[in-house]
Amino acid sequence: MIEWKSPICLKVILIGNSGVGKSSFMNRYVNHRFTNMYRATIGTDFLTKEVNIDGSTVALQIWDTAGTERFQSLGTPLYRGSHCCLLVFDVTSRASFTALEVWRKEFLVQGEPLDPEGFPFIVLGNKTDLSNREVSRRQALQWCEQIGAQYFEGSAKDDVDVEKPFMTSAQAGLQQYKKHTLENTGHFQITCKQPRETRNNCQC
Repeated sequence: MIEWKSPICLKVILIGNSGVGKSSFMNRYVNHRFTNMYRATIGTDFLTKEVNIDGSTVALQIWDTAGTERFQSLGTPLYRGSHCCLLVFDVTSRASFTALEVWRKEFLVQGEPLDPEGFPFIVLGNKTDLSNREVSRRQALQWCEQIGAQYFEGSAKDDVDVEKPFMTSAQAGLQQYKKHTLENTGHFQITCKQPRETRNNCQC
């Protein structure tokens, strides 16, 4: 028998190179704040926000990760249990865009999703407010088509199209949650445990 209770807890993770604005997008979405003061995320950070998806109350646990090599060892425990992954790049940095394939492959290896081919990835291009763009929307859409990911772009600074990628992630993550929880247990689990990792307040 399927038991519906709330809130359903979904884990959404943001990965990508350092400086692309992962923390900025997360903080703009959850706290409606933005700062020009840049501080690299040390290890991991997370915020939680409740949203309503198709009549279900969902607690989105959004994880922001450090985009530097010295913290990539955190990937294995951090990536596991994710319901959706946001691949974030800076539209003014071609290097950050080309690095997404490496980040995606690393997530699939370390995160060990139950259905690697069907796992939902959302690609997010940040900093559309800047004029020195190096990655066109067409280029991003072409790559997303190749990997079967949805594409969004916007600006955390100007608060442009910030909500769409997170709501899409919540919808995709909820589908994963229902599918695999039903397959494994026959009912929906509802516990939303607080992470053991140390939270670092950062708005970079």
